[in-house]
Amino acid sequence: MNWGVALVSMLPEHVLLVGLVVLLLAEVASGRNRDGFAVAFVTVAAAAAAACMLFSAGLVASPFPGHFFAGPTTLMPKIAVLALTLPVLLLSRDDFADTRYYALVISSLYGACFVISSSSFLTLFLGIEIMSLPVYVLVLLAFLRAESTEAALKYLVLGGTATAMLLMGASFLYGWSGSLGIEAFRSAVTSTDPLAVAGVVMVVVALFVKAAVVPFHAWAPDAYEGASVPVTAYMATVIKAGVLFAALRLFGPKAPSAPLTVLLAALPLVSMVWGNLAAIRQTSFRRMIAYSSIAHAGYLFYAFLGAGPGRYQAIVFYVVAYGVMNVLAFAVLPRGIDDTRQDHLDVLKGLFHRRPYAALTIAAAMLSLAGLPPLPGFVAKFLIFRNVLAAGYTTYAVLGLVASYLGIYFYLRVIQYMFMSAEEPMAVRGRPRRLALAASLLCLVPAILLSFFPGWLLDQL
Repeated sequence: MNWGVALVSMLPEHVLLVGLVVLLLAEVASGRNRDGFAVAFVTVAAAAAAACMLFSAGLVASPFPGHFFAGPTTLMPKIAVLALTLPVLLLSRDDFADTRYYALVISSLYGACFVISSSSFLTLFLGIEIMSLPVYVLVLLAFLRAESTEAALKYLVLGGTATAMLLMGASFLYGWSGSLGIEAFRSAVTSTDPLAVAGVVMVVVALFVKAAVVPFHAWAPDAYEGASVPVTAYMATVIKAGVLFAALRLFGPKAPSAPLTVLLAALPLVSMVWGNLAAIRQTSFRRMIAYSSIAHAGYLFYAFLGAGPGRYQAIVFYVVAYGVMNVLAFAVLPRGIDDTRQDHLDVLKGLFHRRPYAALTIAAAMLSLAGLPPLPGFVAKFLIFRNVLAAGYTTYAVLGLVASYLGIYFYLRVIQYMFMSAEEPMAVRGRPRRLALAASLLCLVPAILLSFFPGWLLDQL
């Protein structure tokens, strides 16, 4: 192994690791709780800059052949997850000041970057676990309501089930191919051998659990509702992105076999329908976003019905557009002392009259998540369904489009509350928090750019 190649090609991961060590050593040396925000923000920003530098240089390297790969197709997703974490950290500053929170976020982010570059089930498993385990603790860390414990337990149990299924699927594929490389999965995707099909199905179902695809979604509404706002934003964006990029690494350019096509079409379609329908009856904003996330997981997995470069473009663009708009909505959300009360949708009533900027940005986020033009969510859904149509699955594309229209109602309901309803007497009237405002601007600028110049990002993919 060339240590120079390993140092350069894994530079984003090394930066995150150094930042994590600095955070922990600073707290140990001081002997008291320290505010880890500044170190965490600088660390993630430096890691994102390192990924951008390597992407601009056109780096292609494999420091651990067969296990870890760094190239344009892995560096762009890393830039996406690292950049999406920056506004989440800004949003976190008002809720968390101790080192524990920021150490857990950086640890989880390290796992997400590791997942994106994985070339074997060994590194994929390690990356997914490093990414997931800190989040179980993050759900509990703010403990703003009694339901947080139950939410964290559900997430932990179902996350453990997904891990077991991933390992079992990998063992089946190893028994079939004699290899732990992800190439074994790609070969098995087109195979009709029962052992290969069983292995692929178990791996895909494990990813479905992690991404909260119906019927493996039960943990998501409780976890999103029970966690604090910054943690919910992190789960809805970075964790979701990590799982989808893991699937992207596994499938590569391969088109699925007939048995797998049914799985990749049926469950994501059900996820779209159920996620959108269940979101309609929610009174909690975070719970509504959870069901919205379930529906969006269905859209994202729909991209795997097709093959070729269109899949990579569609997924990366969708993850960026979806992540930016989700964090934007959370950044300007009214906040108060009573978490249960302030999470209620009624709090948004009349928001435009007391906080016009917040109402307008939440409205833009909701319209983009609904997939309405000219916002980036429209382009993201267009790329997904174009890929499905190009693969010849016209019926599935039509059904998916119909399912997407079911979600317009609850997104428009949020807008109706903000602009057309009488002001809620118990609503928060304080000024927006300064760093949360900075987080919203950090999301608003790329959202505007993606709305008017989506081709720029597509040209980079």
